[in-house]
Amino acid sequence: MTAATSRAYSLGYLTGNGVDPVTAVKIAAEHGYDMVSFRLLPAAGEPLHPLLDDDALLAEVKAAMRDTGVTMADAEMIRLKPDTRLDSFTPFLDRIAGLGAAHVLVAIDDTDPARTQDSYTALCHRLGEYRLTADLEFMPWTGCKDLASARRLVEAADHPSAAVLFDALHFDRCGATLQEFAELPASLMNYVQICDGPVPFDPSDEGLIAVARTARMIPGEGGIDLAAIAAHVPPGMTVSVEVPNDDLAARLGPSEVARRSLEATKRLLGD
Repeated sequence: MTAATSRAYSLGYLTGNGVDPVTAVKIAAEHGYDMVSFRLLPAAGEPLHPLLDDDALLAEVKAAMRDTGVTMADAEMIRLKPDTRLDSFTPFLDRIAGLGAAHVLVAIDDTDPARTQDSYTALCHRLGEYRLTADLEFMPWTGCKDLASARRLVEAADHPSAAVLFDALHFDRCGATLQEFAELPASLMNYVQICDGPVPFDPSDEGLIAVARTARMIPGEGGIDLAAIAAHVPPGMTVSVEVPNDDLAARLGPSEVARRSLEATKRLLGD
């Protein structure tokens, strides 16, 4: 965050569009991001990230962060499943704590409400031991499909580490209302994710996932009413710019996508 901006901006992991973590830090610094995000635990079908166990790479990333002043905002991602064992996340948590992360993105891959609540609450307590937060992202194809569901889980956890992660794309797709977002206390959020997206869109799980992972759009270039959303983003709230787009990255290069995405997001939010 600089004197010219009212909030900190983070280069979302997916906005790197496949670059290695050292390059991500350098891109973030070059274009004026304050923070970066790394995905050490995979989404479905992805391999484990080498940053999880490659000590040489870890040292390079730490050096790049030290040299540029870019810090680590959040780590991706913990997925809570029916058979999740929290102790399995210890190597991940040790690693990201060493990188200085503040937040952990959490997704729900469980359809049992009671078990989900128990798992999420237990995770909050575990992350609290590391002074990390459990930022619960609602996604229409997961066990936590909308903003109301995420808020219920977070409030029921009743723990300082519990938080809702608001994503503009998922908000637009899940059927939530602006009133719900306006009524979400700022104290229940640590950061928000901003991007644009195509409208109309394929509402199938496959279609939603494809856009979320490979075809998000630079703010202002899609059909989401981002101005209405931006009006309810709390002052000073950290913003993660999340614009994975395979076509744009191939045409412009990941660095240029990151630059344009940040500039557009700052315009949207008046920074």
